[in-house]
Amino acid sequence: MPKKLRFAIGAGLMVAAVAYLIVTAVRNTAEYYLTVGEVKARQTELSGQMLRVAGRVDAGTIAWDPSTLTLKFAMSQPPPDASGAGLKPVAVSAGANFTVICRGQPKPDMFAPGRDVIVEGLLTPAGVIEARQVLTSCPSKYAPKQPK
Repeated sequence: MPKKLRFAIGAGLMVAAVAYLIVTAVRNTAEYYLTVGEVKARQTELSGQMLRVAGRVDAGTIAWDPSTLTLKFAMSQPPPDASGAGLKPVAVSAGANFTVICRGQPKPDMFAPGRDVIVEGLLTPAGVIEARQVLTSCPSKYAPKQPK
């Protein structure tokens, strides 16, 4: 076999291997999420599946037990964002929300009422999300403390 042909075959195999690694890496790291409204609209279809749900923590629903590392709260669809950024609302009832229970994980530092969260876990037939991870988002704007 001529040297040029062997070189071309070798280079082609290396390019194919690199392309394969890039495609598989992108597939494995691209994780999407559904909003509370989307999950509520497809609740029977998604029941029993692992999924990622984005929503907002409802005020007055947070229960944290540090001795058992159990966090329980309700999350709902965030209101529409006036700037056009953020989560897009879905046409569902205004009371669409889910109870989230996360066991065995520390409470996230930025976790608070009204905070946007992404919950990764199992949607039970009862409409409860058994979370294995709760991620909080940082506020988009930090306001300085007002002088007293």
